[in-house]
Amino acid sequence: MNSITQDSLALLKQALAAPNYDLAKSISTATGLVAYDLQAPAKNLYPFVTPIRNVMPRVGGGTGTATNWRQVNAIIGSGFDAMGWVPEGQRSGQMSYSTSSKSATYVTIGEEDAATFEAISAGREFEDIQARMTFRLLQKMMLKEEMAILAGNASLQLGTPATPSLSASGTGATLPAATYYVKVVALTLEGYQNSSLVGGVATTKTVTGVDGKTYTLNGGASAISGEASQAVTLGQTLYCTVTPIQGAVAYAWYISTSSGTETLQAITTINSVAVAAPLSAGNQPQTVFSPGTDYSANPGYAYDGLLTTALKPASNAYVNILATGPAGTGTALTPSGRGSVVEIDNMFQTMWSNFELSPTVLYVNAQELKNITTKVLSNASGPLLRYDSPADGSSGEYQLTASGVVQYYYNPFAIYGGLRIPIKIHPLVPPGTIIGWAENLPIQYQSNEVPNVAEVKTRQDYYQIDWPITTRQRQVGVYAEEVLAVYAPFAMGVITNIANG
Repeated sequence: MNSITQDSLALLKQALAAPNYDLAKSISTATGLVAYDLQAPAKNLYPFVTPIRNVMPRVGGGTGTATNWRQVNAIIGSGFDAMGWVPEGQRSGQMSYSTSSKSATYVTIGEEDAATFEAISAGREFEDIQARMTFRLLQKMMLKEEMAILAGNASLQLGTPATPSLSASGTGATLPAATYYVKVVALTLEGYQNSSLVGGVATTKTVTGVDGKTYTLNGGASAISGEASQAVTLGQTLYCTVTPIQGAVAYAWYISTSSGTETLQAITTINSVAVAAPLSAGNQPQTVFSPGTDYSANPGYAYDGLLTTALKPASNAYVNILATGPAGTGTALTPSGRGSVVEIDNMFQTMWSNFELSPTVLYVNAQELKNITTKVLSNASGPLLRYDSPADGSSGEYQLTASGVVQYYYNPFAIYGGLRIPIKIHPLVPPGTIIGWAENLPIQYQSNEVPNVAEVKTRQDYYQIDWPITTRQRQVGVYAEEVLAVYAPFAMGVITNIANG
């Protein structure tokens, strides 16, 4: 063995014998020499619920700028309309018709997305970036269409609310003593969804398209009201009330201790508010509203959704705006004492009396589903708990399920017997509102010619545009040219301004 080999072995022995020498250290996870356990593909943890869009009939073949139809509103008999008597040998008078022309203008809805070439390359073995992008883009488009079908607003202007009525009373509140100034803004359902205490009430938004062009959308708010003032002593609660506006589902309250400096302090789904605690700072100022400017609708861009169509004056839909009630508390639903709700019963009876039809579904907020259940399941409605025991006695213990909700509402006012109407939670329906909708006209109407109460009429249904590559990214747009044609607004019913409780 030569001297080099001997020296090398000696150094190796020395290294292995020295505990603090780097070669003797073991490799641990702290070194970072580990794999990365990334689950593929990405988890889509966002809600995707479009129940009305999923059941709404879609009819293609639209042309021109609008879909038009003529409708026969009534057939009117000669003489007394309800009498057909004719003397022997004579002829009856001639009947007549009540007709009208209707139209609904096509508009475009759409959404776009893009992915850079680098993102597409980096996403290999994780997910197909382009395919997933298109999938999520389509989902977002459907979510926007759901909102449009339910609450799109092209023509319903809320106007300017009346100046609020104020009062102060009570003891024990922590609102500081001062003179308070109050203004109020009414909100459509679009406005309610677009607004929050943190983000403020939506007035307008300028959208810059991918093509660089801009357009401006109204957010769904009314003009701001006049200013009211009220002196409050320590311990009192400030109560604010405004005359309800048909078409509004919520109200935004701007309050301050000096005139003209009001800031957003509350958004309520009834037409009143009670302020018992000190005002919060840093909220949206009332100066974002131009005096007299209404931000409710988007004529030329939007179409009227089901709720908007029903709430429009002279729609013939059933609309019940509950009474104001005590300020800050409002008026809640009323139990009938026979296992139903008075306000819903009245809606069903009125729709039958006026138009001989009934809703086939009720859409509610979670708050209203809970309240309906509470009103129905009372001592007055009788014992509703049933316990089943196997006949063979094989199970000695009892098993009960706590809680529950009312899934169906029975409407006795229907031809050939009553209807079991499902009660469904809809994530976009606000607290304080119940929507009844007859998805189809009943048999006593000429359903072969008007099978649908409403339908999405399309000039061009969903289409995808893969834009030419002008930058190092793939750009995709999904669009549809459509309108919601509501043939029978009277087949809808709305109860609003419902207090919680």
